[in-house]
Order: sequence, then C-alpha cells, then structure tokens
Amino acid sequence: MIKTPRFLFPAAFTLTMLTAWALPAGETVLQIDPAQTHVAFELGSLLHTVHGAFQLKRGGLRFDPANGAASGELVVDARSGESGSAARDRKMHKEILESERFPEIVFRPHRVEGAVEPQGTSHVAIHGTFSIHGGEHEMSVPADVQAAAGQYAVTAHFDVPYQKWGMKNPSTFVLRVNDNVEITVHTIAHTFREVSRN
Repeated sequence: MIKTPRFLFPAAFTLTMLTAWALPAGETVLQIDPAQTHVAFELGSLLHTVHGAFQLKRGGLRFDPANGAASGELVVDARSGESGSAARDRKMHKEILESERFPEIVFRPHRVEGAVEPQGTSHVAIHGTFSIHGGEHEMSVPADVQAAAGQYAVTAHFDVPYQKWGMKNPSTFVLRVNDNVEITVHTIAHTFREVSRN
C-alpha cells in the first residue's frame, strides 16, 4: 500500500485484486481482510517517482476451481489515496480522480486463468472489470498466490493507463510525468466456506 502520485487507483486496483483460488471440490468463498491489504501506487517522472497508497474498504470472492469462474468484488476507497504531500493529494482528488464524485474504485473478477494449488506457490491471471472515475475497463491482472492451510497470500502488479481512460495528466511545462500508474496489491484471503455443487 504505498505508492503514488496524485491520483490514481488502484486498484484494485485496484485491483486489486485478487483472487481466488481455490480449493478442490465445489465453489469456494473467500473473505479479504482490509487490515491485511496493501494497495500501493507509483507514478514516475523525469525528476523523481511519487509513491502513495489507498485503503481497501471491503472484499470478497467466490471461485470455482473446476472451470475458473469467479465473482465478487474488491472495493477501494478512492478518497483514501495519499502520497505524502497535502497539495499534491488535493490536486489528485479534485482534478484527477474526482474522488468526491467517484468515491470507489472497484475490481470485479470474472475468471481465473491457471491452477491454484491448495499448498505452495501458484501463478495465475485474474480477468475482470476495473471500474474507476465512472468508466469500466476489462483487464487481466497477473498474480502470485502463496497458499497454506486455507489462507492465500496474494501479490498482484499491473499498470493503469489513467490518461487513456479519460483522467487528466498532471504534467506541467516543467515537470512531465508518466501516463501510466503502477499498482501493486498485497492481500490475504481466508477461506470462508466451500459450497458444494448440487
């Protein structure tokens, strides 16, 4: 949870992300702990890189290991974004994210590509819809999953092309910044229950 500049996202993801992952037999329901979730963003420029973070409001997922189908959502509080500079953060919220108007950044997974082992490390891609600043965007998020005893530690990293998605680039004549923001999400998901297929 820590990275970036003045506006951005995560995302979720933020971006979240996360996922699911699952266990043998039946559909698995996972709960994501906001207190154990870190949504960081990073924006590079010619002079320096800005780091910041957002807070996860809530998150939950359902996952079927038989076919990869997934549902649920990870919801980030857009108004929680901060980068360590009050002036920069005001600009981010007022001019870039417009976070009072669009207070949530949401990632809704549709499908998990790749097998998740009940123990050990897995590498998957989470396909879903990323909603930010009033728009919805299909994306695939690569994620590393470390599983043990019904707990999944997930790390996901992806770029958000905020300018392409209709948000303002804060560059000035003197300072030029990248038009993509890098998002990194670390989270812990716990098995809530398994739902058998009837």
